[in-house]
Amino acid sequence: MHASSRRWSHTVLPTMLAALASSSLAAPPSGPPATERRPVEETIQGETFVDDYRWLEALETEDPDVQSWTDAQNAYTENVLHALPCRPALERELSKLMNVPGIGTPVLAGERLFFTRRAPGANQAVLMVRPVDGGEQDERVLIDPNTLDDGGLISLDWWRPTIDGATLAFGISRAGDENSVLHVLRTQDGTWTETEIAGKVRFGGWTPDGTAFLYSMLTDLDDAYSRVVRWHEIGTHPRHDPTLATQTEPQRIPWGSLSRDGRWLMLGLTDGWTRNDLWVAHVATWRKTGTLDKMTVAEGVDARFSPQAVVGDRMVMSTTLDAPNGRLLVVDLEHPGADHWRPLVPEQPDAVLQGASYARGVLVMTYEVDASTRLERITLDGRRFDPIELPGLGSAGISTNPDSTRAYLSYTSYNEPRTIYECDVVDGRLGAIWARPDVPVDPESVVVRRVHATSKDGTKVPMFVVHRKDLDRTKTHPTLLYGYGGFNVSLTPRFISTNFPFYDAGGVYVVANLRGGGEFGEAWHRAGMLESKQNVFDDLYACAETLIADGLTTPSQLAVMGGSNGGLLTGVAVTQRPELWSAVISSVPLLDMLRYQRFLMAKFWVPEYGSSENAEQFPWLRAYSPYHHVESGRKYPAVLFTAGENDTRVHPLHARKMAALMQNESGSDPATEPILLQVERDGGHGRGKPMRIRVAEAADRWAFIFWQTGICDAPAASPGS
Repeated sequence: MHASSRRWSHTVLPTMLAALASSSLAAPPSGPPATERRPVEETIQGETFVDDYRWLEALETEDPDVQSWTDAQNAYTENVLHALPCRPALERELSKLMNVPGIGTPVLAGERLFFTRRAPGANQAVLMVRPVDGGEQDERVLIDPNTLDDGGLISLDWWRPTIDGATLAFGISRAGDENSVLHVLRTQDGTWTETEIAGKVRFGGWTPDGTAFLYSMLTDLDDAYSRVVRWHEIGTHPRHDPTLATQTEPQRIPWGSLSRDGRWLMLGLTDGWTRNDLWVAHVATWRKTGTLDKMTVAEGVDARFSPQAVVGDRMVMSTTLDAPNGRLLVVDLEHPGADHWRPLVPEQPDAVLQGASYARGVLVMTYEVDASTRLERITLDGRRFDPIELPGLGSAGISTNPDSTRAYLSYTSYNEPRTIYECDVVDGRLGAIWARPDVPVDPESVVVRRVHATSKDGTKVPMFVVHRKDLDRTKTHPTLLYGYGGFNVSLTPRFISTNFPFYDAGGVYVVANLRGGGEFGEAWHRAGMLESKQNVFDDLYACAETLIADGLTTPSQLAVMGGSNGGLLTGVAVTQRPELWSAVISSVPLLDMLRYQRFLMAKFWVPEYGSSENAEQFPWLRAYSPYHHVESGRKYPAVLFTAGENDTRVHPLHARKMAALMQNESGSDPATEPILLQVERDGGHGRGKPMRIRVAEAADRWAFIFWQTGICDAPAASPGS
């Protein structure tokens, strides 16, 4: 579709908004609902704190007062956002943009291709199968979550076929709780077998004949630290499954994987996002004797060790040991100690190794170079090929099969919809397009630029800046800055069709690659964790100040958004530098950093953040914990906090308590800079939401941003105000 035919063109939008502004909409409430103060005093590391909203730490199922309070908050937020004149048109347009067909990268197993597809209007994607050389006319549905629940709340979390594709294991969960239940089906007729294993299951691999598999699970869903690794034989009851590893410490998470030939077990123990232990064991010996004789690959070493492929008795392993950007080694599994490791691919100074895929003698290595993907190839004996040429600077992933040189490569960028290509890993060239969505926007209408800011300590921090090609850069514009900065997570380019109404309204979308992420290797990650966490926030402020200094935007037009760890980021940003922002969105956030480790699975994150229970680490958290830095009477920008009642990662207490505190303490006018809270009762941390909920949430967020950055008119005033 060409720019001239888009509904949200920059010439049509102002007229449409003006018309909407004059339409009759219900007036929003004049202020938030009142929140009762119930002070609780607590002393942490010798400092006394008074928490007026400790009672909001309960779930709705645990306290009817919390449920009633949340009802009032949700109603207030809905009344404010639904009174915005631009929201109805945004919801209609976003519904069109989000309801385009979607297709996942296929996985080759035997003579079959497995992939997900979401039809227009469907709440959830379905799992499809077709012959490897077949077409759409040969496809059939294997799993349709939309038929499993009337409200579209059941989602497909993961799936894994056997080598021959005859059998498939998969996990489903409900209402975003991510508590995957494992099932098994026969591909030929789609029949579900009697196998069912509950407990937030993760899959570890099939045996070659498809008669057994490795998996991990929680033995108690109420205890996030009860993970075990087990072995299941098809046809037996899971209660008899032998346990291979058991979690004994909250921060140390056991996991297991099975080599494709079924001969080797790889067992690991992860400690945060910087290190793990790794062992290997003979499957045949263990199954024969019942004794698990683990051989150490790495133990007690401050680095990551990740199996990438097992070929015979050789394991290709990536590691950050003496290589913050990662390197590849070959491990002799009969003698797996470090003395027998053989270097395969050295660390690259300008590229971060993300992983490697094996395909019939060739390893395809995925690198990040300045937050964009590069794919390189090498044989196990070290013979190199030219890199696979990608369409541009963007994000790519490849799906390979060890028995074939045929692969499927997905590619996307901010101005390129996710496209799947056929590819031969030996030839190295992209083949025919296997699938490409027909998006109702013109991707070529926007341009992507790379801009750098200078942080407080002199570190250069890169940003992706995305806007219309015809944007007048001599003027300032509404701008949305997005960041994350943690857990070694990289923010790489991806196509976001729902951004196009913002682009067409003259908006600028910016993604900041902050320290704490994985864009520039383990050193970049460690520079934004524990005692160095303030670097992440300073990086964000430097990006905002650069955008302002360059004349692209102003504080009255600049919104900032982040979720999860990014929700913490924006929570800190609104308390440390409120003058920088016109609006803040903090989604599923951590905000009370002095108590966060006490809830759900949060002890997993202590290696990343630290804990107030540790005397050395307490000052790090005390210095930035957003909940403890709200100042009474200080003028804050408009804030939208979101949470999921079924979130099994981040407890909704953070958003609840922070919203209550800021509503009572902010010195800003709630009619123009409101503090809003939106709690999704049928949602969790973000995954698995049905389309209807996703569309409504997107409309709310974009309407909030349009309003606060000056695109959309303010809601009608309340009578008598």
